[in-house]
Amino acid sequence: MREVSLTDLRLQTARLGGTWSLGQRAKNDVIYVLAMTALAGCRVLPRRALGGATRALARVASVLARGERQRALSNVRRVLAVDERAATVLVDQCFLSMGDMLADSIAALFDAPAELSMSAASHATLHAAIAEGRGVVLPSAHLGPWERVAFTLVKANVPLVTLVRESYDPRFDRVLSRVRERAGVRTIPRGSPHAAIHIVRALRRGLVLGAPMDLKSRVSSVRVPFLGVPADTAVGPARIALRANVPVVVATLEQLPSGAREVTATRLDTSKLDRDDPDAARALTTQINDELSRRILTAPSLWPWMHPRWD
Repeated sequence: MREVSLTDLRLQTARLGGTWSLGQRAKNDVIYVLAMTALAGCRVLPRRALGGATRALARVASVLARGERQRALSNVRRVLAVDERAATVLVDQCFLSMGDMLADSIAALFDAPAELSMSAASHATLHAAIAEGRGVVLPSAHLGPWERVAFTLVKANVPLVTLVRESYDPRFDRVLSRVRERAGVRTIPRGSPHAAIHIVRALRRGLVLGAPMDLKSRVSSVRVPFLGVPADTAVGPARIALRANVPVVVATLEQLPSGAREVTATRLDTSKLDRDDPDAARALTTQINDELSRRILTAPSLWPWMHPRWD
């Protein structure tokens, strides 16, 4: 079992409504004011200028954030059979992609996000699962502009409610909540004491429960392959799907063989899984990870390799 540090406990306490020390509050107030001031300045920038600014920021971060860059290079080498030059190029592209996604997120604070393309086949897959009336568990990933992926699903008449991780500062949660509400995306804070009740109610109402599960998090996990390497992975979505006996549909952005990028939906076959088998949740989590991994490998520069996925 992973040892929980004092810092982890403090962060968890803050997310659950605890209080900051005077020093923490002063630091967080400064961060919040600077962030809001920067966002206000971004509002007057044309979209192209905003994208240029965030890309420039990403280039600076790729140089100054040495720890994150080294972690990204290490993760790429761990997963992909590429030489040092190819790994460096991919990590550079990854930082630029994060800059593009930052621009998307900032723009969404002021205007509705741009809708992404989604095929008729994926649309049919989602709505066939929804039509069964039992709710749907929808594992997803931070692959490309994930907030725009959620918006695209809502625009396709998918009744989406997604699990979200709370920020260390509730004021940032309120900002993000306004963005998601404007886009029609309902949320369930993962750390809320009533999260389990809201999840059950959502599925009973036939809603689609979005569950980003490609990143490492402080939740109940099992160690199964992710991108071919064993990694602690949230097991909650699989347990929920099995206990509620609902369809599982993986939906993310995906790069097609033609080079086009679109939101795609794939239903997983859970018919052979026994809900009473204690290993069923592990098996389903492995299935989910395999599908998420396949999608990430279609567009590796769009996934955050600097995340401590295997640490």
